Amino acid sequence: MNLSFDAKLAQNYKSRSQQIRVMSEAWGSDNLYCPCCGGEKLQRFENNRRVADFFCDECGEEYELKSKGGNIGRKIVDGAYASAIERINCSSNPNLLVLRYCGLIVSELVFVPKFFFVPSVIERRKALSKNARRGGWEGSNILYSKIPPDGRISIIKEGYETDKGFVLESYRRIKPLETKDIKKRGWLLDVLSCVNGVGEEFALKDIYKFSEALKAKHAENNNVEAKIRQQLQLLRDKGFIEFLGGGRYRRL
Repeated sequence: MNLSFDAKLAQNYKSRSQQIRVMSEAWGSDNLYCPCCGGEKLQRFENNRRVADFFCDECGEEYELKSKGGNIGRKIVDGAYASAIERINCSSNPNLLVLRYCGLIVSELVFVPKFFFVPSVIERRKALSKNARRGGWEGSNILYSKIPPDGRISIIKEGYETDKGFVLESYRRIKPLETKDIKKRGWLLDVLSCVNGVGEEFALKDIYKFSEALKAKHAENNNVEAKIRQQLQLLRDKGFIEFLGGGRYRRL
């Protein structure tokens, strides 16, 4: 991959955000491959498409590219809150590519599969004042730090390209987590986050400690501990944890 933006593309734009958009999208068109199937090149959608920026003409996966200067941080600014929630509940929600640049150099590129998005990772921003041009409009943030590490696959890290085979294998491993049922997705990812918050080996009682937090997120469920056991069994079946017996588990 060529990690440099083409500065000439920004010469006709005064806005820095417009300059970055033009340069980053052109960079993506020239350098991105499909991290889902390994297709050699992503295609660009026509300008002004509402959601996705790229698609793979081999597997049909779509991607939205978001670029940030400096560190990626805990949050990524997104569009309208209502639209973001609607997309998450829709089967056509695109995958996310998060690009970090320093000057005109791409230093990080992270792939977040679409099935790692649930309503709890979308934050509603304060509505614009009534006197604003779009008075009452509510934006959103993607709470990037709440996405489990399994769902943040580095394509470029600290200025170096990750081996493509490793990227594809990382996606293959987490692909079994995909489900279109948003409630099932939320429970599975929430319990996965709990598992990531304990040691490599852990007991069932260690995950039960998260019961109150899980109950707050899933108020409709009146038997949280049974739900935790169900999700641990699913994570075992999908190859993320190993059951050691006697209520003990190991992360794989």
